[in-house]
Amino acid sequence: MNTKLTLRLDDKLIASAKRHSSESGKSVSQLVSDFFALIDAKDADVEITPRVRSLRGVLAGSDLDESDYRRHLEEKHR
Repeated sequence: MNTKLTLRLDDKLIASAKRHSSESGKSVSQLVSDFFALIDAKDADVEITPRVRSLRGVLAGSDLDESDYRRHLEEKHR
């Protein structure tokens, strides 16, 4: 069963997603669905790409947290 989901995103991110959607031939909904499926990959039979697998745990033990990421995004999108 498909259910509607409303997301609030930065205008630039939406434009980028639409551009990628057009280039890949997939709808934005399908791109989001594929991403969510990857989040669940550890519990499913979805194969994680070698590049993504290589990034797993790369920040373990660092003192970075969500506030650092938010600060990065704020600075990036000024």
